[in-house]
Amino acid sequence: MTTSKNWVNSNKDKIRAEYVWIGGNQTDLRSKGRILPGPVSCVEELPDWNYDGSSTGQSDGHNSDIIIKPRAIFRDPFRRECDILVMCDTYLSDGTPHASNTRAEALKTFEKGIELEPWFGIEQEYIMFNEKKRPLGFPLDGYPEPQGPYYCSVGAENAFGRDVVEEHFEKCVDAGVKICGINAEVFPGQWVSCYFHAANL
Repeated sequence: MTTSKNWVNSNKDKIRAEYVWIGGNQTDLRSKGRILPGPVSCVEELPDWNYDGSSTGQSDGHNSDIIIKPRAIFRDPFRRECDILVMCDTYLSDGTPHASNTRAEALKTFEKGIELEPWFGIEQEYIMFNEKKRPLGFPLDGYPEPQGPYYCSVGAENAFGRDVVEEHFEKCVDAGVKICGINAEVFPGQWVSCYFHAANL
């Protein structure tokens, strides 16, 4: 995630900010929204927030507050032009990173040699499933054709889920996410998105 220090939204008195973070099993995205005074010109202007970690598998019921700290802001491509998505990471009430907060540890690596202004490329690979919990492109029974026709493929017979991928690509561009490419992968319904990031994560 980038700090987005130079991005400025339009000058509205009130904006909707959707705080987004990763839950306890490190695969579950969570979010909640709030109204904030606008405009917002940088992530440092945003307040920390909290949530009940006992409901996300990140704490017990006796001390359940988890703090979420804003780390990056993006235009919200689903709402008004002035609304924002706020990418956060998680902390205990004493200020230490939560055990599920892998970003805090990764930041140490990203900051090495930061005076050289390093950049990092990141790939996100994923497989889409249908409502029957089968990968897109799989027949109802059995398995698809072997690997070969799917990688960087085109056409409905080989590139499964392209409509979802294209919508995701468009929303990332609209939000200002530094996405730089997509392609179908070797498995039916498998895709990859590529991103580039400056070291000030």
